[in-house]
Amino acid sequence: MTKYIFVTGGVISGIGKGITTASLGRLLINRGFRVNVVKIDPYLNVDAGVMNPFQHGEVFVTHDGAETDLDVGNYERFLGVDLNQQSNFTTGSVYHEVITKERRGDYLGQTVQLIPHVTDEIKQRIYQIGRDSAVDVVITEIGGTVGDFEMFPFIEAIRQIAVEVGRENTLFLHVSLIYTFPNGESKSKPTQHSIRKLQELGIQPDLLLCRTSHTIDESIRRKISLLCGISEASILESMDTNCVDEIPLNFEVQGMGHLVSKKLGLMRRATLDAEWIAMVEKLKNPKHSAKIAIVGKYTTGSDAYISVVEAIKHGGVANEAQIEIEWIEAEMLTEHDNIDEFFEGIDGILVPGGFGYRGIEGMITAAKFARETRIPYFGLCLGMQCLVIEFARNAANMQNANSTEVDEKTPYPVIDLMFEQRSIADKGATMRLGHYPCVLKENTKSYDAYQQPIILERHRHRYELNNDFRPQLEDAGLCFSGVSPDESLVEIAEVPNHPWMVGSQFHPEFQSKPLAPHPLFKDFIAAVLAYQQEHNELGEEA
Repeated sequence: MTKYIFVTGGVISGIGKGITTASLGRLLINRGFRVNVVKIDPYLNVDAGVMNPFQHGEVFVTHDGAETDLDVGNYERFLGVDLNQQSNFTTGSVYHEVITKERRGDYLGQTVQLIPHVTDEIKQRIYQIGRDSAVDVVITEIGGTVGDFEMFPFIEAIRQIAVEVGRENTLFLHVSLIYTFPNGESKSKPTQHSIRKLQELGIQPDLLLCRTSHTIDESIRRKISLLCGISEASILESMDTNCVDEIPLNFEVQGMGHLVSKKLGLMRRATLDAEWIAMVEKLKNPKHSAKIAIVGKYTTGSDAYISVVEAIKHGGVANEAQIEIEWIEAEMLTEHDNIDEFFEGIDGILVPGGFGYRGIEGMITAAKFARETRIPYFGLCLGMQCLVIEFARNAANMQNANSTEVDEKTPYPVIDLMFEQRSIADKGATMRLGHYPCVLKENTKSYDAYQQPIILERHRHRYELNNDFRPQLEDAGLCFSGVSPDESLVEIAEVPNHPWMVGSQFHPEFQSKPLAPHPLFKDFIAAVLAYQQEHNELGEEA
C-alpha cells in the first residue's frame, strides 16, 4: 500500500520545508523506494505563472509545461527525477475544479461545501499521484504555516487521509523554529505554540524538525517532548548551512531515514549514497574557483533565479570549481560610463530570463561587453534575445534593432512575438511551455556540449527570433546552432569567432541536477576557467 508523508511548517514561512521534503525523498530513494512528491500552495492563484518573482521566487517549469512553485525544482534536483503538472497545485486550482464540477452538475444537486467537496478534491489529487506513478511513498508539502487562514482545508484533508488509509501508513513531519537570542539563549515557545495549533486541528506530529542556528541542548529537547507529546528521539535539528546539498547527509546521520522507514513499516537498510557524498565533497573542497556576473532584473532576490544559481553550481562541480556569483542590476549598466568597473575580476557573464522592457538595455550592454572583450557569455531566454539584438546593432549594421516587446516601432524587429501568440489575451499558462525538440548543428559549441544531434529542452516564452532577419544575421556571422525540427524556430544562437558566447531560447537550468550537470552549464564553466587561466598567464607575463 502507498504510504503518505505530510510536511507542515510553523512560526515563519521560508523555514526550509521544501529542502526538508526534497532531502527526505532523497533518503527514501537511497533505500530503494519509489517516491513521488507534491507541493500544495494555499494561495488563490491557479498556478505560479503570473506571480511576482520578487515575492515568490522563480517559476519552475516541468517537462509537460506546468508553471509551478520553485520547490518543485528542489524536488527534481534532489530526487534526480522529472516531475509533472500533478506535482504542484493551489487553492485556486482546487476551487476552480470544484466550481466547474458544480456547474456541470457532477454533484447532483448537493449543497457544495468546504467539507466534503473541497477536501475531497484535495484528497483525490494526492491519492491520484500515488496511483498514477505507482510509488511506495507520496510526500506532500503543505505551503504556508500552521494557523494561516487559508491552511485549514488542506490540514483537514490530510487529517482525513490519515483516518482513511490508517495511521500506520501515514507520517506527519513538522518543521518549526527554535529561536536563539544573540546571548546564546534558545527559546522553544514558538515551536510549542505551533505544535499545539496543529494538535487543535487533529494532527499529532510524528517527527519534529527544528530549524536552528545552534545545536539544541537536551533541556530544550526534553521540554518540547514533555509539552508536545513527541519522543526525544523524534526531535531532529536542521542547522543553518551554506551547503544545502549536505542536508540529506546531515539528516541521515541523525537517523531521519531510519525513523521514517520504521514508522511506515518500510524496513530496508540504507546503502551508502556514494555519488551524493562525492558531489558534496567536490562542493566543499574545490580545486578551482571563479567569479561569474549574473546581469538580471531581479538580482535583489536570488530566489528569482534559484535554478540558474543551482545549475551554475552543478557546472562548477563538473569542473571541480567553486563559483562565486556577482549580482549586477541590469539597469545600473546603462547609468555609468565606465562599464569595465562592473566586470572587474569577472570570469564570465550570464544573462537570465525575464519579461518586460526594464533592464533590457543593460543586458544588451553586458552582451556587447562580452562579445568585444571575449569573456564567456551565456544567455538564457531573454539573455539569448539580448545577444541577438546586440549582434544585430553592432555587427550586422541594424541600427536601433530591438524586440517588439520593448519597442513596437523598431526598424529592425529581430525579436518578435510568436505568430501563435498574437491572438492570445490571457496571461496564465498561455506561453510556449515545456519540452520541445531542438536539432543541433555539428561543429558548434552547442553540439560539442551535448554530443548528440537532437535534444529536448524546457521553454517559457512568447517572443522568438524573427525569421525575416535570419539570413542577414547569418551573413554577418551569427550562427544558429539549434533550431526546431521544421527549422521554423531558432533555439540556440552563438558567436562562432568567440571563445564561448552562446544563447538558448529555452531554459537549460530547469534540467540541471547535482549528479547530472546540464551540458551547456558544464561547458560554460569550463570556458570560464579557461578564460581565467589565460588572463592569469597574460598577467604574469606582463
